[in-house]
Amino acid sequence: MKKIYSRLGLVPKLIIAIVLGVLIGQFLPEEICRLVVTMSGIFSSFLKFVIPLMILAYVTMGIADLSKGAGKLLLITVAIAYGSTLIAGTASYIVSSGLFPHFMSADALEKIAQTAGTSLTPYFSISIAPVLDTLSAVILAFILGLCMATMRGKELGDTLYNGISDFSAIIDRVLHTAIIPLLPLYICGTFVDMTKSGKTFAILSILWKVFLVVILMHLIYIAIQFTAAGLISHKNPLVLLKNQIPGYTTALGTQSSAATIPVNLECAKADGISEEIRNFVVPLCANIHMAGSMITITACATAVCLMNQLPVSLMTVIPFILTLGIAMVASPGAPGGSIMTALPFLYMIFGTEAGDPNGPICAIMVALYITQDSFGTACNVSGDNAIGVIVDTINK
Repeated sequence: MKKIYSRLGLVPKLIIAIVLGVLIGQFLPEEICRLVVTMSGIFSSFLKFVIPLMILAYVTMGIADLSKGAGKLLLITVAIAYGSTLIAGTASYIVSSGLFPHFMSADALEKIAQTAGTSLTPYFSISIAPVLDTLSAVILAFILGLCMATMRGKELGDTLYNGISDFSAIIDRVLHTAIIPLLPLYICGTFVDMTKSGKTFAILSILWKVFLVVILMHLIYIAIQFTAAGLISHKNPLVLLKNQIPGYTTALGTQSSAATIPVNLECAKADGISEEIRNFVVPLCANIHMAGSMITITACATAVCLMNQLPVSLMTVIPFILTLGIAMVASPGAPGGSIMTALPFLYMIFGTEAGDPNGPICAIMVALYITQDSFGTACNVSGDNAIGVIVDTINK
């Protein structure tokens, strides 16, 4: 049984964790439920400690590595990728805010509101103070990344770059060996608490419709990107979409933009993108183009706001999208990397109290996002090749 579980992907494990959380919360005594919530709380404290370090490591390296490549093509590629991410997030909010209220009946929202303040109390908690707060981590990452990108090889050697690279590898190991494997425990504890407080069934009756809308938005946005690429390059968008199928399906299975790069390069070759451009654009965009992830995060955040009767508007969402579009640069190639990067910024939508990365609302966001992460990643990598087609056309 242990071997079978170890072979499962993260999404099946999270589904199992959600089911177990519901069953434990529904049928087992409160003492056992509190034990699960206690373990989940300890992990969430550890997660809160690691998040600033993860931002410092990945964002610094992502910005520092942007210096690799021709300046003109770099600016064009970054501008298109960032613009695509912003458009995706804004469109996601407009669609979500228009459709989701129809999925959420007044009765369901009232039931959720009635269960507020009924959370289980853990047996004990461990407070782990972060080395940096999240804002300090972001600012320091930008300073280090930008300075290394402009000064490395001129006024600086490779010592600092190699040190940050090693630090990033350490955080990557922590992410793969501790954070990601223990996420099911975190989610299980959240659903145990939610089930005991009566929130689970009211929320789950809504979420399947949210998932369907998000996946449809991904597919439509992919079609739009390749249609635009086809019009600019005078290539058949349907052929471009057909060529992308191997990359899309690989991303669905790996849930990693980085792991999909080799297959995506072959898709780019089939699109007729020159070797020089595809070898530059595809790896770069795997780190900076997060349109699919932005669609999912924005839609999930909108759904969570509606479910918890938190105020949300385009004026609060746009600053969040602008910030996250930068912060997600070089987010981990592991499943759930984008939502981990987004956690410190959710306060911009949820407010300071509800947006606590260690709180239950952010835990729900993690669960919502990761169950759809493979589709978001597939949207990300598909858009990378659409950008490659456009940049290749501009370069000719």
